[in-house]
Amino acid sequence: MPLARREALVLIGSALVLPARAASQQSAVTASAFGFAKPEGGSLALAGLAGKPILVVNTATACGYAPQFSGLQQLWTRFGSRGLTVIAVPSPDFGRQEPLDGMAIAEAARKNHGVTFPVVGKTSVTGPQAHPFYRWAAAEKPAETPRWNFHKYLVGRDGHLAAAFATPVEPTDTRVIAAIVKELDAAG
Repeated sequence: MPLARREALVLIGSALVLPARAASQQSAVTASAFGFAKPEGGSLALAGLAGKPILVVNTATACGYAPQFSGLQQLWTRFGSRGLTVIAVPSPDFGRQEPLDGMAIAEAARKNHGVTFPVVGKTSVTGPQAHPFYRWAAAEKPAETPRWNFHKYLVGRDGHLAAAFATPVEPTDTRVIAAIVKELDAAG
């Protein structure tokens, strides 16, 4: 194949693939389109947090990873005044390790781990019943969906997913902190 024809085919192929790849990685919809039910009633609308980084974590009070609540609280204490919001999303999806309901979940997180950041109502994060935020997040980062409790999504100032961290990554891991600081330092 002559070089010019090969180059033309590569350019045409790139033109077709790159927009599709970019579209699949970032939709026009942002996290601001979603909200979570509060256990005490009402909704925590992410639109009210637009322009600020948000760490959304699916949690379970009876999970072996529940000590990560303390690390999440450390992040909230350290970065909350700079604009970070941490949101615990209790989920029964993995091993049914969230046996509590309603306000009892938030009370257990506060009593056992000192949590003062928002804890929303019990929510499905996987499968056909997944909350719309989690379906959107799966579309934004398809290779980085929750596989267990304490999966962490960092929503950037632009409303798109800036990072995702699997369950074993501690909230105080340098990678999580670096991603948070990057978003906090980004022009908002």
